[in-house]
Amino acid sequence: MKNSFRIFIPAGAAAVCLLLAGCDSGEQAPAAAPKPLVTTVTLEPETVVLRTELPGRTASYRVAEIRPQVSGLLQKRLFTEGADVEAGEVLYQIDAAPFEAEVASAKANLAAAEKAADQARATLALAKINEERYGALYEEKAVAASERDQAATDYDVAQASVLAAEAAIEQAKAALLTAQINLDYTKIRAPIAGRIGRSSVTDGAIVMAYQAQALASVQQIDPIYVDVPQSTSELLALRRHLDAGNLDRSGETLSEVELIFEDGTRYPHKGTLQFQEVTVDPSTGSVILRMVFPNPEGLLLPGMYVRVEVKEGVNDKAVLITQQGVARNPKGEAVALVVDESGTVIQRLLEIDRSIDGRWLVTSGLKAGDRVIVEGSQKVRPGAEVKTIAFDPNAGPATAPAPAAQEDSSTEKTAPAAE
Repeated sequence: MKNSFRIFIPAGAAAVCLLLAGCDSGEQAPAAAPKPLVTTVTLEPETVVLRTELPGRTASYRVAEIRPQVSGLLQKRLFTEGADVEAGEVLYQIDAAPFEAEVASAKANLAAAEKAADQARATLALAKINEERYGALYEEKAVAASERDQAATDYDVAQASVLAAEAAIEQAKAALLTAQINLDYTKIRAPIAGRIGRSSVTDGAIVMAYQAQALASVQQIDPIYVDVPQSTSELLALRRHLDAGNLDRSGETLSEVELIFEDGTRYPHKGTLQFQEVTVDPSTGSVILRMVFPNPEGLLLPGMYVRVEVKEGVNDKAVLITQQGVARNPKGEAVALVVDESGTVIQRLLEIDRSIDGRWLVTSGLKAGDRVIVEGSQKVRPGAEVKTIAFDPNAGPATAPAPAAQEDSSTEKTAPAAE
């Protein structure tokens, strides 16, 4: 009896509740479900500088290979390998004794030529006097015509001797100059300022004029070049943006470039875009962009792998959207949910260019003034009506309001039944 009584009481209570629920349903229809609450961002056009990051390698600003210009015995190396040298600094000394002898011989030849020229000038002066004297005597019928003609011939010969002597002087001067130049070449000097590498020869080596093997090389690395390949497809895309008016390259700072080291740190000095190669490399399908960077601390060395951030241009009508507002459909295409003026959800297919500071740059599918859902998109589908609130990046995720009003009304309806 106790067990049956325990079963009967709950069954009776359930019947009373069903009866009350039937009465209530007859009096009032159930309330409509509230509209989902979503957070939206209203898009506005922005001005952004578009940048692209490209890999490249450093190259010396100037390179000079050191080779001897005369042959001889290398007496001494006068520099420290790996040190900085100045333009005109003596790097090697070749035995100068043979060349000093050539200079002395050339000086003696010049002196002899000058003495011979002096004698020829004296002979010319005497021949001129005789030519004038015999000419006057012939007019007075004092000498024969043959004597006059002989005097004239002697004058012409003396003139030719003087010209030959003067030519010999010039030849001797040229020989002396050549000998002096060769003597100067025994001091092998740095043609440019820069950092010199290791020496390929030691003291006592025999070197030949203009030999194939360089004795050393000097590289100027301040400033320094950075050569960056850029694909032709990227160049064509950039040209299309420029032709369409989406980019502006008229700014003075657009030629500035920044350098990033292999470990991700940024180089403290900014460089300048110098020129773009006019020929496409057929093996890579790219062209070379050459930049110039200051290198006062010598941090950049020739051949280093670096990355360069290049400014493509300024887009003053850019549409940027936070990345959480973009999803992917089953085809992998970028889509976004937009709330129209009537509060209805619409799905848009997007074309995305790149990421800028954590936001997507949208080139197609969205426009200024669109309200894009960034929170609560998992609760809605295209065609649904929603309530919207503005996105606050400092606030937490939006939540629907608690159904407090529904709980109060249910309390009021059950109160008479409780009585």
